[in-house]
Amino acid sequence: MGPITLFDKSFLQSLNLNEAVLFDNFFLSNIAPLFFVETLADLEKAVREGRTPEQEVGIIASKTPELHSSPSFFHGELCISNLMGSNCPMDGRIVRAGGRPVKGSGKNGIVYDISPEAKAFARWQEGKFLEVEHKFAKAWRAMLRMMSFDDVLDNLRKAGIQLGSCKSLEDAKQVAEAFVLGDGDKFVKMKLALTLLNIPPHIHDALFTRWKISGYKALGEFAPYAAFVLTVDIFFYVAAASGLISTKRVSNKIDLAYLFYLPFCMLFISTDKLHRRCAPLFLREDQQFIWGEDLKGDLKNLDEFYDNLSEAEKEKGLFSYASEPPRNETFLVTKLWDRCIPKWRDIKISVPTLDKAVEKKLVDEVTQMAEARTLEPEKVDFDMTNPDSVTLQRKISRRKGKWWPLPKDLKSGNKS
Repeated sequence: MGPITLFDKSFLQSLNLNEAVLFDNFFLSNIAPLFFVETLADLEKAVREGRTPEQEVGIIASKTPELHSSPSFFHGELCISNLMGSNCPMDGRIVRAGGRPVKGSGKNGIVYDISPEAKAFARWQEGKFLEVEHKFAKAWRAMLRMMSFDDVLDNLRKAGIQLGSCKSLEDAKQVAEAFVLGDGDKFVKMKLALTLLNIPPHIHDALFTRWKISGYKALGEFAPYAAFVLTVDIFFYVAAASGLISTKRVSNKIDLAYLFYLPFCMLFISTDKLHRRCAPLFLREDQQFIWGEDLKGDLKNLDEFYDNLSEAEKEKGLFSYASEPPRNETFLVTKLWDRCIPKWRDIKISVPTLDKAVEKKLVDEVTQMAEARTLEPEKVDFDMTNPDSVTLQRKISRRKGKWWPLPKDLKSGNKS
């Protein structure tokens, strides 16, 4: 399991299936909710090369990481949670959704069931779409066509933000950051934050009460993640008003929303030129933007590298011979591991040999935990940030393209 990555749809579309399998093998993917929505939106979109929308969505679904991946929590809900006092780590860790507290085998645990998105993608790979998904896709495309900047720009002017004077994207970022993190009117900023972040009106009173108790802290201190999202959002409108980002391509606003998830990755991978221009402005020093075409080329080289193995070796599964990248610095993937996981070369990975009795006991414990009932809130008597065990359930394809992600002879029905 390699560096935590965030990718956009354009990158995944650029890969063939074999390259996508290797990408899943060498990276831990944070899958932004926006990726699922964008993919689904293709159901109501003209498709190239004579393929039907259903075929196009199925192709994207088949390439989506499933072995080493996790859907991220929706940024809107994270902003609300952050404003209401919940901590939101912004150090590269994925903020997962759906964990449920359980007890089993005398232990406390958190179980992450197969996500609804993963279940949907499994259906989409088979060309199975629900009517509700078609309706949702149609509504999504309609929303894009109706998007207008006028009201937002008016709100920004009323808040005292100067528009249309920036000469570069760096200038636009500075304007946005100075407004959000500066010492100006805190109430004006909070009001604008509630508007742009679409905070539901029914929680405004509770939010302001908490803010008052805090001594009306600056937004960057009161809710750091919400402040980050607001900065990205204001940056977009300031840059657009200055002619630095086109407003004629309405999807630019949607594309830039991937940046909301930058705090939860080590690497951001995209073949979108807008991302290439804007993302580096919002990355931490320990993060890196990777141009998707560069990584695609490297995955192609790795595909050729491992293809020299015998069929018998390949059937043992990628984990047996590609649990880490080649120790050859000519590969970009190897360089990224060196940057993000500097001690990986010193770690010896080995699969322990268990006797059948111990193995059965372990499997039984995992199964019992996975099938345990969710505890009611009042019955959770342990620290959910430090449980005895964490169980991740996922559906893994036994073979994708020419590769066996897991051993060919592995029995189906296992949980990870």
